[in-house]
Amino acid sequence: MVNPLNVISSVPARVGSGAEEVIDLARRTDVTVRNVAEYLRYGGLQIDEETSPFDVVASEPVYRLRHYFADEAPPGLPALVLVPPLMMATEVYDVAPASSSVRAVHECGIDVWVVDFGRPEHEVGGLDRTMGDHVLAVSDAVDKVRAATGRDVVLSGYSQGGLFGYQAAAYRRGDGIDSLVTFGAPVDFQSAPLPIPMSMESYASVAEALLGTKVLDHISLPSWFNKAWTRMLDPMATIKFKLNYYLALSDRDKLLPGEQQRQFLENEGWTAWSGPAIREFLQQALVMNRMLSGGLVIGDRTVSLADIDCPIMIAVGEADKEGHPLSVRGIKRAAPRAPVYELTLRSGHFGIVAGAGARKRTWPRVAEWIEWRAGKGDLPAAIVPSDEVTSEVAWTPGDVSNRVRTVVDLGIGTSSTVIRAANSALTTTQAVIRERGSQVPLLNRLDGLQSATEISIGLLLDESAKRNPDGIALMFGDRVIRHRELADRIDAVVKGLISLGVRQGDRVGVMMSARPSSLALVAAISRLGATSVLLRPERDIEKQSTAGGFRWLISDPERVRAEPVPGVQWCVLGGGQNRTLAEHVIDMEQIDPDAVAAPAWYRPNPFRGSDIAFVLFTGDGADTRTRLITNRRWALSALGTASAAALRPEDTMYSRTPLHHPSALLMAVGAAIAAGSRLAFASAPDQDTFWEEVARYGATHVSYTWTSLREIASGPRHPNERESPIRLFVGSGMPHNLWRRVNERFAPARVLEFYASPDGEAILANVTATKIGSVGRPLPGTAEVRVAKLDKQTRQLAYGSDGLARACPPGEPGLLMARSDPRVPSRNLVRGVFAANDSWQLTGDVFTEDSAGDLQLIDPADSLIETADGLVSPTRVQNALGRISSVDVAVAYGVAGGNGDAAGNGDAAGNRDDAAELLVAAVALFPGATLTQWELESTMRRLDRNHRPHTVAVVKKIELSTWARPLTSGLPQEIPMPARGTTIWRLDSDGESYVRAR
Repeated sequence: MVNPLNVISSVPARVGSGAEEVIDLARRTDVTVRNVAEYLRYGGLQIDEETSPFDVVASEPVYRLRHYFADEAPPGLPALVLVPPLMMATEVYDVAPASSSVRAVHECGIDVWVVDFGRPEHEVGGLDRTMGDHVLAVSDAVDKVRAATGRDVVLSGYSQGGLFGYQAAAYRRGDGIDSLVTFGAPVDFQSAPLPIPMSMESYASVAEALLGTKVLDHISLPSWFNKAWTRMLDPMATIKFKLNYYLALSDRDKLLPGEQQRQFLENEGWTAWSGPAIREFLQQALVMNRMLSGGLVIGDRTVSLADIDCPIMIAVGEADKEGHPLSVRGIKRAAPRAPVYELTLRSGHFGIVAGAGARKRTWPRVAEWIEWRAGKGDLPAAIVPSDEVTSEVAWTPGDVSNRVRTVVDLGIGTSSTVIRAANSALTTTQAVIRERGSQVPLLNRLDGLQSATEISIGLLLDESAKRNPDGIALMFGDRVIRHRELADRIDAVVKGLISLGVRQGDRVGVMMSARPSSLALVAAISRLGATSVLLRPERDIEKQSTAGGFRWLISDPERVRAEPVPGVQWCVLGGGQNRTLAEHVIDMEQIDPDAVAAPAWYRPNPFRGSDIAFVLFTGDGADTRTRLITNRRWALSALGTASAAALRPEDTMYSRTPLHHPSALLMAVGAAIAAGSRLAFASAPDQDTFWEEVARYGATHVSYTWTSLREIASGPRHPNERESPIRLFVGSGMPHNLWRRVNERFAPARVLEFYASPDGEAILANVTATKIGSVGRPLPGTAEVRVAKLDKQTRQLAYGSDGLARACPPGEPGLLMARSDPRVPSRNLVRGVFAANDSWQLTGDVFTEDSAGDLQLIDPADSLIETADGLVSPTRVQNALGRISSVDVAVAYGVAGGNGDAAGNGDAAGNRDDAAELLVAAVALFPGATLTQWELESTMRRLDRNHRPHTVAVVKKIELSTWARPLTSGLPQEIPMPARGTTIWRLDSDGESYVRAR
């Protein structure tokens, strides 16, 4: 049969114009029909172009390492390792010869290697991979390429591949990496617009809900979904592209140059994304923004991009929505020690690395960067230090209107459009969103705590291990300890205790630094049903042993004394196994837990609320006393702090406080355990370590005691400080002047000051108050409190003529009383206080309550200084002196030789009170500062006359306790004060002026 189209095509060219149009139409129709048929049959036009040659030089479970143009790469060439993103095939770097990334770089004289993750849906275990698996694979590839080439490599990645590169560099601390080159790799996920039509508030809620389920543990995203999702990000562009393609099907020559790229994006370019990797990405990168704030976990190590110090070049697409320029540029803040350079391109996300534009503009600049790093050329003019980038890419009006309109149509809300204008405000808002409603289970448990309730530190850790075995329990140094690992360690230590002969109800001394072994030991003692006696290492061990009543003392190896303690078996735990110890010491690490049989009486976590969990110490020397902490008392503090601090499992509590200090045990450590949060122990107290570990752990909450934040708040600014993840400083005893400095320097982070009565269940916190010095109000579920009138002569309760106490009006100092259950035996219990048959506990502390109902600690009643003019609060004097800008630390105290007036001449009648003390003070100034007479006088005039110190000494140093409380030891204890090494100011006889002593 004769084909009419062939007949038409054979018609002579010399025909009329109308015939020509008919023939041309017929020819175009023929081509179109053929192209459509080919498209329908094969999914596109057939092309006979070969991909770039490569050798697979290594094949590992997670990846294969490709070496491109291996036969054409002579030794000595600079090595580039390319990392593809998830969801896209490795061939993104070699889509077509005309737009091939690997070919373009190879032609510039670069040795090209590519990490091939394969198609997870076709790989054994591919759909079980985590983000960490990919990062470790990249790190392993760096080792292999470095070994093969004998030189450091340039590590490069596109989109998520760039994130893998960043994390691998941080994981390796830059070892073996010459520089990093990334393309459209987003880092800051909270300051830039999302590539989806959803407000950040709604996104956070959806992500939280999804992460709260186990869905992602069982499903993955197939390749077709990833392709469809990407198209949904810009549906109009997708429709326009398809329409243009269909209209051009009559012009094969026009379509062929871009056909391979189109087929890549339409078909084989997409891969599946495993559920565990999605979960990790949502939680670490998106919800917690850990790429910027720190706290990433790779394998069993903590990682922060702040550890990167090698040069970084970022390729930024100004039209990129998936890797928005604001997010991509976040690497400068995430890695403050790294020199960051930028190549700014007028391109979208895919066009940065693929297409003719990338071959002309991106890859030649990358090659020039590599040559510059190799010392063979100059830095390209198009690549500039990020500080010099003038491009101000933000949401365009079209972006804003389209997204806002879509959000409104979806009924989601538009408040985030305004919130995104300020990054710090956005971060704070997101924190509030994440915390919404999360504290209800804690509050419910707090409200249900009774004396008979089964509760203990061992029980709560057990629950976390069962609820989230692979969750992170503890971080220390570079180590990550998961709940299941901690549970196994605790069980092993329990066996060790049993082998020592420890039984339920026994007391065990603990003298250890804050480290994983100390937490495991305290938890094991609790799980066994024994009691931990937490010693203060700097105090007399024999006195603490006598007061604590323990038969076993377990310490770090470095704390072992040469001589034994009478009546006490010394043991060591942690610190490795290969060591030589004294004969009187038992090494618990040598005990094989599998060889120890559990006795018949052993039942894990037998403690109830009324049982004694811990013994702490107060006082010194002959005044050494014990404080007994019941499990209920510990749980009240732990659950109360967790709820007040809005701690969540993904948060990190960074504890800088010794474990034997109440604020560490009851608040920092207790709160993290109660909330199932990540707990991190500081490895050293210095400022550099603090900021390095805050970034590495992603610390959202930091514990403090007294002046422990002095160096942090007053020292030079650290690079990691700029993007601090800290939301709350949690602790007790912070002086007012330090509190102000912390507020000013670390805003929007704030101080959450706690008070816990030495005995009883009064637990206060300034949850909503922002008043400096306030400890707020009682936490839900804790005891009701009142401030009662104080008898200034006896320092006890003042009773009225009816025999009852009276509550103090706002502003009047009085004794803090905590309502108590009369059925529960307790020290300092008083009955019939405000009404017949009521029961209250004396806390022994003096408080004031303001008109809003917020409480402020003045001083312990026995710390008030008895002067000839009445009782004086040393804390009020210290806080007043702290208002002077030059004062770093201040202490006020009494010395013998009290007199009626400042000059020591007695009262108005000439009488002397030899039992009274003189009020004196000492101040340590900031380096290079001086204390002027005007500053001292103007500040002291704000105080009542009896609170103005007789003498103020400017000293070089004020000693601090191990938990940073200012001490008077080493300061002058008599009048006249010695002048050597000090500047002395004395109150004049007018009670107003200060004169410098000569």
